[in-house]
Amino acid sequence: VQLQASGGGLVQAGGSLRLSCAASLRTFSSYDMCWFRQAPGKEREVVARISWGGSSTNYADSVKGRYTISRDNAKNTVYLQMNSLKSEDTAVYYCATDRWNDGVYEYWGQGTQVTVSS
Repeated sequence: VQLQASGGGLVQAGGSLRLSCAASLRTFSSYDMCWFRQAPGKEREVVARISWGGSSTNYADSVKGRYTISRDNAKNTVYLQMNSLKSEDTAVYYCATDRWNDGVYEYWGQGTQVTVSS
């Protein structure tokens, strides 16, 4: 199983980026999906979660109102739209599966770097 994250890059504060995570997972539509991030010197934190069918989403307080997680099960892909980016959003972003919504993340993507310049 592979999760391929892409879409990171360098953006100015206030700008936007859209991350994608494509999964080579036959039963992708059965998995809740999460986006995490890890900034230098900090612990990895979950920033967004979406249920297997896409009907339920959750966000960390730090990104609520600025980030939107979505998915396309026909394309085995989950997205993270990031708007109004701040310098503190700079981190490596990872996607991960959470089959049973129990905090056990079965598969991880390789990470994509997001750098926000102020």
